[in-house]
Amino acid sequence: MADKKPLKIVYCTPALYMAGGEERVLTLKANYLADVLGYDVTIILTEGNGQPLFYTLSERVHTINLDIDFEALWTCSFLQKIPTYIKKQHRYKQLLTKTLKELRPDITISMMRREINFLTSIDDGSHKIGEIHVNRDHFRNFEGKPNVVKRLFAFFWQRSLIKHLKQLDKFVVLTDEDARLWPELSNVITIPDMLSFVPKRISPMTRLRLISVGRYCYQKGFDLLLEAWAVAQNMAPQWRLDIYGDGDREPYERIIDDLKIDRSRCELHGRTQDIESEFVNSSLSVCSSRFEGFGLVIVEAMACGLPVVAFNCQYGPSSIISDGKDGLLIKSGNVLAFAYALAYMMNDEDQRRQMAKEALLKVNHFKLENIMEQWRQLFEEVCNRQQK
Repeated sequence: MADKKPLKIVYCTPALYMAGGEERVLTLKANYLADVLGYDVTIILTEGNGQPLFYTLSERVHTINLDIDFEALWTCSFLQKIPTYIKKQHRYKQLLTKTLKELRPDITISMMRREINFLTSIDDGSHKIGEIHVNRDHFRNFEGKPNVVKRLFAFFWQRSLIKHLKQLDKFVVLTDEDARLWPELSNVITIPDMLSFVPKRISPMTRLRLISVGRYCYQKGFDLLLEAWAVAQNMAPQWRLDIYGDGDREPYERIIDDLKIDRSRCELHGRTQDIESEFVNSSLSVCSSRFEGFGLVIVEAMACGLPVVAFNCQYGPSSIISDGKDGLLIKSGNVLAFAYALAYMMNDEDQRRQMAKEALLKVNHFKLENIMEQWRQLFEEVCNRQQK
């Protein structure tokens, strides 16, 4: 009996030139599918044509950049945005349809960007899967003051979205908690993100340092962390806090000055190419996010042998951390409780070390091969369904 042909998989995502968590996860996934499972993998992009990829992609993974440049909308005036978007979206649909009909994949996966509005209407013979990396509450939420126009737009957009999602073969979310937010759908499945690297070493927990990692933005709550640190720094005078990430640090530098935080013990850094070393040179990790889709940096910190103190925000940390066992979950937004939790962990070495041992056990569930086995089973199930 002849061997089965390898599955042909296509991912649709905007860009891979940025240092984001979603980009990192997609790169790992594509590399594993191509190098380990032998799949034929193509990633279709719309942005960043000519820019180098931030994460290393296997030579066996193909990329196609349609060069739509939706990012041009960022500099358009309000009046220009709508006609420009319509034109670019029309071009994207035309080019993606043409490309998929040429590639003839077995499965096409939308990372829930602009193609989700038309992907299921493309008759290329492939099964369609949606993969979302944020929770429903924060997926294309319409910011700013609510008004009649915005409410109407949000209502009709949400109704249209649900219609498209129902037509997918499967819709993949990161946590069971998030899955419950989609009661209209019967095709939802939970597959968490995987650990993005296998540490070569774990923290000896000798350096008295807290570490936090993420973009400098409202979501990550570094303003809340700095408020908590302003209190906690006085309860553990030998410790320091270091934050790493992309984005504009200036607003947070001002917060440090406003709160009179000791700058010799608190520093804001840009992104780092070697986050493993930074975790290993720390003794406690902190996640101050207001909301998360999952919380990949929590898993990464645990893999390096660190317990994690996190706000119990929706919808990620509680799906990873067992409160009091491998970390601490603090009521979301309670800065004073967060400060005391940090002080408690900084001043109790035995507790830190015990939680670190439990954290190392916990991350086994999120190892790359374990998560990718769930994806393999899903792909095989989706493709076999049609053959029965």
